[in-house]
Amino acid sequence: MDTYRDAAELRSALRQFMRRSEEVARRHGLTPNQYLLLVLIKGAPDGSERSTVTDLVDRLALSQSTVTELVQRAERAGLLQREQADHDARVAHLCLTEVGEDRLGAAFVELGPERRVLRELIGA
Repeated sequence: MDTYRDAAELRSALRQFMRRSEEVARRHGLTPNQYLLLVLIKGAPDGSERSTVTDLVDRLALSQSTVTELVQRAERAGLLQREQADHDARVAHLCLTEVGEDRLGAAFVELGPERRVLRELIGA
């Protein structure tokens, strides 16, 4: 993407995707931040479909306290749960509950066409 026009088109597509994602998330009982949190946990880089608060701090580029609050709200909403790590009792892995899986899955499927458009624009 060498031209301003290409950059503008990509930026516009990203903004439209974000706006649509927010609408779809809300329709499926998630806030936009909850949707993002659940996607990052489900899409963990190691394929485990779980994450730690520390991992999420890095991936979201937010403060520890902000991520902790987001996780606590999602827990209270029944969207995720903590599981103690076998190797270290101080480490808790976050994973989606059945409710979290259902809501994320429905929103994710609905956003499939928009993800395809973005992938085409970036050549992925």
